[in-house]
Order: sequence, then C-alpha cells, then structure tokens
Amino acid sequence: MSRTLLSAEELEDGLRGRAPDWSVAGDALIRTVEFSSFLTAVRFITELAPVAERLDHHPDLRLSWRTVELSLSTHSAGGLTRLDLELARELDAIIDRLR
Repeated sequence: MSRTLLSAEELEDGLRGRAPDWSVAGDALIRTVEFSSFLTAVRFITELAPVAERLDHHPDLRLSWRTVELSLSTHSAGGLTRLDLELARELDAIIDRLR
C-alpha cells in the first residue's frame, strides 16, 4: 500500500461516502464512535488490532467509557496516504458490524 501523500483531490475522492463519519484535522483522519457499551468499545479495539498489524499501520486511539476516538495519519510520510483510507475503510466495516 502506498505511503505517498495524497493530493487534496485524491483525499476528497477517498473520503466520498465516508463523510461526515470521518473528517480531516490537520494531517489526520478523525472519527469518534459511540458504541452501546464499554465492552463493545473494547471489542472494537480488540478487533481493529489485527487489521492494524496486517497493514503495519497503527491508529492513535482514545477510549472513554463507550466512546472511541480514532486518529489516522501516516506519520512516516508526514500526512495522509492511501494506507489511511484503507484502514478507515476496514475500521468502518468493523464499526458497522458491532453497531
């Protein structure tokens, strides 16, 4: 998966259909997800871990009760790449399944 920075147009195309769930803040994709319970939020984190390992791309996470805040950025590239969009797509699938 490419670690080349996305152009503004590529990023817009990649986010089409994902907004308003995902937003851009600086050089990161951000999403906050509220689950039905703390245990479901923890399960989400447990399920995203192998996906992040497989992609060798690890999100910044914040867990607060049943809410998970996600921040995706390819730090080695200094911003957003196709890898971030792929991870967002895979995390969306997990979120949809757990909700």
